[in-house]
This record gives sequence, C-alpha cells and structure tokens, in this order.
Amino acid sequence: MKKQSFFGDRSLLAMLALLSAFPPLSTDLYLPALPRVMSAMQTTQGPVNLSLSLFLVFFAAGILIWGPVSEKYGRKPVLLTGLGLYLLGSIGCALSLNVIQLILARVVQAFGGGAAEAVVTAMVKDMYTGRQRESVLAVVMAMVVAAPVVAPVLGAWLITFMSWKAIFWSLTGVGSLALCLSLFLDETLEQRYAGSLLQSLGRLAIVLKNPGFSVPLGIFSLVPLPLMAFIGASSFIYIEGFGMGENLYSLYFAFNALGALAGPLLYIRLSQRIRPGTVITGGFGVIVICGIIIDAAGSLSPVLFALTMLTATIAINMMRPPTASLLLSQQDKDTGSAASLINFTSMFMGSLGMFLISLVPAHLIPGIGLMQIVVGGVCGSLWLLVRSKAFIRQEE
Repeated sequence: MKKQSFFGDRSLLAMLALLSAFPPLSTDLYLPALPRVMSAMQTTQGPVNLSLSLFLVFFAAGILIWGPVSEKYGRKPVLLTGLGLYLLGSIGCALSLNVIQLILARVVQAFGGGAAEAVVTAMVKDMYTGRQRESVLAVVMAMVVAAPVVAPVLGAWLITFMSWKAIFWSLTGVGSLALCLSLFLDETLEQRYAGSLLQSLGRLAIVLKNPGFSVPLGIFSLVPLPLMAFIGASSFIYIEGFGMGENLYSLYFAFNALGALAGPLLYIRLSQRIRPGTVITGGFGVIVICGIIIDAAGSLSPVLFALTMLTATIAINMMRPPTASLLLSQQDKDTGSAASLINFTSMFMGSLGMFLISLVPAHLIPGIGLMQIVVGGVCGSLWLLVRSKAFIRQEE
C-alpha cells in the first residue's frame, strides 16, 4: 500500500467512501421528495423520473471521460475540477423554478460527480494490490452504502419541516466538505500519460480490446439493472402502490439499503473460505430465486416484497467487490480508463433499468421481478461459460 501524508489508513478509507457516496446521496436523498416535486412543479411522473435517469446517464458519461483524463492530468486535479462542477449543479438544483431547470442542473451535478467515482476507483488500483485491494473495495463499498440507509430517512425528515430544495442545499454541503478534504490528498498517479487529450480518451478503446476485461465487463455491467429499477420506482411502489406515507416509505427503503451495506461485509467473510468466482456464481442464483418470488407474490404484501428485495440487494452488492477487483486485475496500465469503463457501464445500465421500469408504471413489481430473472439467468449462464477461459487473468 502507498501511504498518504495527511490521511492514515482508516481516515483514507473514510475519505474514499465519502467521495464514492455521491451517487447514492444524490439519488436516495431525493427519492422521498419525488411526489412533492411533481406537485410543486405541476408536472407528471415522467419528467420527474427523467431528473433521476438523466442524472445517471450524465454521471456515467462523466465517469467515462474523467477517468482517462486523470491519466494525463493526474487524479487530484481532475477530482477537484469535478467536485467544483458538482457544487455548481447542486446549487442550481436548489434554485430551480421549473422541472426543465431542475433537469439541466442535475445534468451538471451528475457530470461533475462522475469525476469522484472514476478517480476513487483508479486511486484504489494505484494504492492497493491483490487481496488487499479486494478487501479495501469491499470496505469502501460497505461504507458507501451506509449512505442509502440514512439518506431516505433524512430526506423525508427534511421535506417534513422544509421545502424539497433543502435536499439540494444538503448535497451542496456534502460536496463542499468533500472538496475541502480533497485538497489534502496526495497525487497517487506515478506516471502521467504523455499523449494528447484525445489520445488519452482513445485509451478506452485499447482497454476494450482486451477480451479478459471486456467480456466479463459486459456480463457484470448488467447486474445493477434490477436494483436501480427498484430505486427509481420505490417511492411509487410504497407510497402510491401500498399506500404508505413518506416517513414509513423512507424506513422501508432504508431497510432495503441495509442489504447494500451487508453485501460487501458478507463477502469479506465468505472470501476467507470461498473462492471469489464461486461467490459470484452463487449471487446470480440468488437473484433468479428472488425474481421468481417477487413475480409470484411480491404484490401481495409490502413486507414480503421488502424481504425479497433485501435478499436480492445483498446478493447484488456481495458481488461488487470480487467483480470490480477481477476487472481491475485484467489491466496493468490504463487504470483510469479501466475504472471509467467499469463505473460507466454500471451506471449506464442502472439508468436503463430506471427507464425500462418507467415504461410499465402499472406493473412495477412484476417488472422488477422479471428483470431479476433475466439478469440472473442470462448473466449467470454467461459467467459460467467464460469464467475459466484462458483470456481471463485469475487473481492470485
């Protein structure tokens, strides 16, 4: 491990987790306010959902660009620039007077926040190797998903006493804290890319030409799709479908978010006895079983639906550390580009999940169940076919 001059081991992990928390904070804190935003701006569910799905699209685009750019200009300058844009976008959201302004500000917020996601993953690769990197990824992810546990409850509390705009002022505060702390980070990139900016962006294609990276990337990128579909539809499922209030909904959502927290921690335990590839295979199987249960009986009870989604969420997030570590291990160079592609495909597929579920507003629960069955079955089968192929480098 490469040491930082200001941050110790634990404080560095906390800092990496804070920088990675922008996606869940920027979406989950906002979720309880969706019906209220729709009413205040006199619009429909479609445009409000667009402020969620476009956030993920442009967040993914930001990740794709900032990663290779950080190979040329360094991790820290790119991180500081992105955080500055995130702050401007957050302030713009808070000052929005209509849904168009809100969507545009969310786009700026998302593009800037993408720098943090790309740079954190690249920094982990810069500083850690082997099983230590895998463990750090698991710990960081576990710390990151603590944000969704708190965010919906906090969001519901904020809009109980204040306007929905207080949510974006809160995000402005979190972004300001991250920016200030980032000033004390040491640069982790030892050798910068000597080519032009366009050539650095072209390294994305070089990474994709490596089948050991691109083939499993195509499989693993689909895993978040049903979970992000649930996140996008959750307020409508619980508030409008099951007739809950905003506060009760936030508790149900926080309960599910505990699964995201438990998944990486469970993987740390399992990895001591079970090979990472076996854990990944088992995760696909659990996703399929949960999808079948949700399709068959998820609409009958919010408790049954919540428990099944909790299990699926644990499985999906349990797979994140070993899949990310496996992908990073396929590249000796172009770490920023590899990190960008990993996070870009995950976020893009997440936004696709939100879009697809919005096409069936009258069948949200069965739609989520079907996504789980398809993703778990198809991707699990493909993983079993390629996991032992010679072009995939196995981690030591």
